[in-house]
Amino acid sequence: MATFGYLSPLILLCILVSSHAQLQQNFYAKSCPKAEKIILEYVHKHIPNAPSLAAALIRMHFHDCFVRGCDASVLLNFTSSTGNQTEKFGIPNLTLRGFSFIDNVKKIIEDECPGVVSCADIVALVARDSVVVTGGPSWSVPTGRRDGRISNASETLTDIPAPTSNFSTLQNDFSRKGLDLKDLVLLSGAHTIGISHCSSFSTRLYNFTGTFGTQDPSLDSEYAANLKANKCKSINDNTTIVEMDPGSFRTFDLSYYKLLLKRRGLFQSDAALTTSTTTKSYIDQLVAGSLKEFYVEFAQSMEKMGRIEVKTGSDGEIRKHCAVVNS
Repeated sequence: MATFGYLSPLILLCILVSSHAQLQQNFYAKSCPKAEKIILEYVHKHIPNAPSLAAALIRMHFHDCFVRGCDASVLLNFTSSTGNQTEKFGIPNLTLRGFSFIDNVKKIIEDECPGVVSCADIVALVARDSVVVTGGPSWSVPTGRRDGRISNASETLTDIPAPTSNFSTLQNDFSRKGLDLKDLVLLSGAHTIGISHCSSFSTRLYNFTGTFGTQDPSLDSEYAANLKANKCKSINDNTTIVEMDPGSFRTFDLSYYKLLLKRRGLFQSDAALTTSTTTKSYIDQLVAGSLKEFYVEFAQSMEKMGRIEVKTGSDGEIRKHCAVVNS
């Protein structure tokens, strides 16, 4: 049995507090009371001019949380101190946007309260506020996350759910992060405001079985023909952008789920949600229910995601600049 020798009551208390440190509402109420208001005002000022950034910022939050927890490791550039190519340069993150937006918010916050508010909390708050400003749901964002010091590009391929994933892979990816099948369905609902490059799904149109000319039979043939004729005209198209919820992608609504039931989900991972009786049942319930009910459930899953493997207490650090670890 391990022994730790004598620990003073004060040290023991510190260990217990740090190991059980939790996120809390208004964590910065005393240390930086204007922080959340400053972030919201910046989002209000800039997101209406670039509403597609809302989807980009919620995606950034998702990709951050799935690799090493919600610790802003996705923001780090390659530096000598990390010793590795960082998450930002992992294949799943090459199309991420919004880094300069986060940097701008961080600069304003640093001017107000130097060294207090983490980049991880800024990412979480900006993602929520951006969706709200564009007319979508709100959710609770307890704060107190600290920033990670490690970021490896290789971990993005193992931890971030891929658009080509089947149901069992998705189930495993989410389960590893403490998320269940209901969370999988609800968090996928953010695709209602999403956009994608052809390269994320062109295999479904042109090369599904590994033989050129084969198409994914689970994709509605009329929709597939339209995509090939008007959007992704070749399997090599890496630049064209496609709405994930065509006709409604600026509105955070239930139409994404309705498209899934029509076999018009853009990704294999979207279509996979209808291949399980459990997730298909959740989709049916959402479509039959109200937008308000969806918003309430989506909010619960977003808050749950925002707690994945967070660093609190004395773990990690509060970065001065979001792209580099403190020296």
